[in-house]
Amino acid sequence: MAAKPIIDVDLVIASRTNLPSILPGLGRLGYQHRGDLGVEDREAFRVPENQPAHHLYVCVQNSLALKNHIAVRDYLRTHLSEAMAYSTLKKALAKRFPNERERYGQGKTHFILSILKRCDFSQRELDAIKRTNQI
Repeated sequence: MAAKPIIDVDLVIASRTNLPSILPGLGRLGYQHRGDLGVEDREAFRVPENQPAHHLYVCVQNSLALKNHIAVRDYLRTHLSEAMAYSTLKKALAKRFPNERERYGQGKTHFILSILKRCDFSQRELDAIKRTNQI
């Protein structure tokens, strides 16, 4: 049902202070650290060329970034019609913005926020996610 054959993989760490000890091992596996890309407590990595397409993120346990990922995933698993609508939206955005990842992400913001509201995210959390997705 995904709009593109790329999955998100979240590696969860207990604290941001654990990140320096993880970077060398991921580097030896061929992952290139890209920084947080504007998302607090979530570090992004470029995937080695010889691997299946995926996005690798290192997220701090209990962070808003991880809470967001898990809530959307769990909601879509239990609401098939919403999952289909999200898939349709992602396909349209991928076609419209094939080389503009930021605009693709911005285009999903309203839909994601509507899900997170139903998952009892606070207004402060929703505002923070909206700000992050508009970068």
